[in-house]
Amino acid sequence: MVHDRVIELENIGLISYKKAWEYQQKLVQERLKNPLLSDKLLLVEHPPVYTLGTGSTLNNLKFDLKSFSGELYRTERGGEVTFHCLGQIVVYPILNLHYYKQDLHWYLRQLEEVVIQLLYQYNIKSYRIKGLTGVWIGNAKIAAIGIKVKRWITMHGFALNVDCNLSGFKQIIPCGIQDKFVTKMTHYDPNINIIEVKEKLVETFAKVFCISII
Repeated sequence: MVHDRVIELENIGLISYKKAWEYQQKLVQERLKNPLLSDKLLLVEHPPVYTLGTGSTLNNLKFDLKSFSGELYRTERGGEVTFHCLGQIVVYPILNLHYYKQDLHWYLRQLEEVVIQLLYQYNIKSYRIKGLTGVWIGNAKIAAIGIKVKRWITMHGFALNVDCNLSGFKQIIPCGIQDKFVTKMTHYDPNINIIEVKEKLVETFAKVFCISII
């Protein structure tokens, strides 16, 4: 599959979850009004924050909401509860799937493929688990995926644990799966540099989706 699509990269860096969420909503609305607008690829990192998908149950939170002083948002993405923090690359593709393939399962598998191919470049072997969304190493998840698609315009995306403090995940049952853990790239190679990972991620995304990125 070859596309002549060009995606605009925005390597935003550190931004609050709320601001990034509102920005995505703005970009989606603009593209619903004008489908000829270019696609976007947003790369961000978030300060510590918990997010819940549409069908998330509060039973997967291990803390009492009444005494919780951190940030937590219920969003329109699919999937269960997850945690974002510094050292984790969060990728928000704003794509018009009319120009690719109007198939959500295809899109989810493509996002997983980006992570799998990226990790392979670091000699980290990862894989899918049938029936579960995301990317795994052994019994541990290294990348969580949760998307929202409105009239085939995508938002939300995936989070890849590069060199982050995983302790925040201990306060939740990540993605609602009891018998699994979370991991990060620096567990397998302590010399991994997050700036380089972002560069390789963009290149891999372009390759997997057969597009150009500017």
